[in-house]
Parts: sequence; C-alpha cells; structure tokens
Amino acid sequence: MKGLVLSGGKGTRLRPITYTSAKQLVPVANKPVLFRVIEAIRDAGIDDIGIVIGDTGDEIRSAVGNGKRWGVRITYIPQETPAGLAHAVKISRDFLGDERFVMFLGDNCIQGGISPLIQQFGQSDFNAQIVLKQVSDPRSFGVAELDDNGRITRLVEKPREPLSDLALVGIYMFDHHIWEAVHAIRPSPRGELEITDAIQWLVSNGYLVYPYIHEGWWIDTGKKDDMLEANRLILEEMSGSVQGYVDRDSQIIGKVIIEPGAEIINSTIRGPAIIGEKTRILNSYVGPFTSIYHSCLIEDSEIEHSIMLEHSAVRGLPHRLEDSLIGRNVEVARSPLKPKAYRLMLGDNSSVGVL
Repeated sequence: MKGLVLSGGKGTRLRPITYTSAKQLVPVANKPVLFRVIEAIRDAGIDDIGIVIGDTGDEIRSAVGNGKRWGVRITYIPQETPAGLAHAVKISRDFLGDERFVMFLGDNCIQGGISPLIQQFGQSDFNAQIVLKQVSDPRSFGVAELDDNGRITRLVEKPREPLSDLALVGIYMFDHHIWEAVHAIRPSPRGELEITDAIQWLVSNGYLVYPYIHEGWWIDTGKKDDMLEANRLILEEMSGSVQGYVDRDSQIIGKVIIEPGAEIINSTIRGPAIIGEKTRILNSYVGPFTSIYHSCLIEDSEIEHSIMLEHSAVRGLPHRLEDSLIGRNVEVARSPLKPKAYRLMLGDNSSVGVL
C-alpha cells in the first residue's frame, strides 16, 4: 500500500504567514503539520509516500527531503495548476500504479493516527473508505449520507439542510477503481475535478464505498484559530521534559518541554507549553497552550495560547499577548519613542487587536 499527501494549496486563509511559507510547514507544537502527516502514514506501516506539490514545491522539497529521517521514501509529484483533489489523484497514476493507497490532505491533524483505518481497509473488500467525523454544523463541510447497511449513498458539498452530521475530513482510501472514476468525471462549476464527484461516481456505479467514523479530534489547520486549537490539543497530549537551561529564579509548572539549547532566565513557564531550541526567555511569563519555535526571544513580556515561529522576538510589552500566530523574523516591541503611538508595518490580510 502507498501513501499520497496533497500539499499544493496556497493557504490563503493563513495569510500573511503563507505569503512567504507553505501552509503545510507552519509548525503545531513545534513540528510542521506536514511532518505530522508523514509520521501518521509511516506509523500505519506505509513507507512509500508521494507528495503532490504546487507553487511552494521548492520549499517543501527542501524541508522534507527524501524522507530518510522518517524511514520512508518520498516521491514528489508536481501539479502545474490547482485543478482539484481528483486531478491530484489523476496525475499520481505513475507513482501509485494499481496499488491500494491512502490519500491525506497535508494540512490536517488527526488524533490517534490512521493505523486502525489502514488495518480495516486492508482486511476488507471495500473499493473505497472515507474518514468521516461528526460535526456540530455540517453546513460548512462536505457531508456523507449513509444507508441502513452503513454504506455511503450520497455526498453533498456544504448542504443548506444537511441530512447527516458526518463530515469528510480529508483522508481517503482507494483501490484501482478510482482511476475509472477520475477519468469519468467532469470539472465542477469552479473548474476543478472534485474528489467528492469521483467518490459519488464509485457509489453510483455500484462499488463498495464505506465510512470510517473517527471518534477522536480532527483539525483542518487552514485558519489561525484552527492552528491554535490544534496546538492546544497536541500540547495536552505531550509529556514534559527539560533539556535546556533553567536558572534557579525560574519556575516550570505543569507539562513543559524545553528543547536543547533553550534558556529560561528569571521567568515562569506554565504548561502545557513548548520552548524551542536556542530560544531565550528572559524576565517573562509563557502561559498554557503556547509553542515558541527555535531561535526566538521573549523578554520582559507575557504570552499565552499562541504560536511563535522561528527567529522572532517579543520585547517589553505592557500587556499579555494572547491568541496570536506570530510569523518568522517578526519583532513585536514597545517603542521608547515619543509621542506615544502604535507604529506598525503589516502585510496584506493581517489582523491586529490593540488595547
């Protein structure tokens, strides 16, 4: 069995972060989301993985490499235009052949991995299996309707009046019959080959398409608040460890990970939280559900429920920074200049809250 990861999206909902970085490489609990996807596939026993890449392909190639660090083989599959998920499957035929495969969106986080799904599909005669999750408001998702035997009968994209609360989460299993489907469907009104249309074609033509209903949490990390929620959930599951330096005037409370080379000076870190390599925390407070990536600085400030990317600094803030996603090479500081004023340089699609 092979794995197929789709990492060609532009991440418009995470701008301005994604103007300069692939959305799949934004870290959650100090690990890029794409790395978590690769690990989930590997942990399910699959070591041959194709990654569909688009405009950010060079950055993804540089970050992931050949897969050796995870003990897997990575094959890159360029997608010239973002023409839909079914199109991404279609162009991956040479890599996938007629083997069964799992397809995983590269910006998804799922609790517990996918080993039970792989096992169930491998032992079945299903032609496809689709991971579903009960959601409170199905109108924002693709929704699956099931018959009395548990088979999928219909897929509806963002229904106004849902007949089911089971949403597609972006993880799919297929056998070789998917090739008939992706060649039979036509582009949707938005000009893309939709994977939901391909799955519906399988259903309508009598193939066995069954659900796998996921009981744990699942997060699509496409927006800032979703990234923070995924960060919170993953941090809650991690165990604390201190490999960096903590001076005698500092307090470490709860589950806190301090990575090698990090320094905590006269500060309080209240977990769950993670402090990255070569990051310095001076005279500061880092509160729960916060991930500080490598080579950062926090000085005379407080931060909580936030994600901070590498090579960034927060200095001398008079109020606590909360619910924030701070990009790379960013400096947030209190200015000594008078008259007192907010002095900002913000990229397109930025969002700033001030007191």
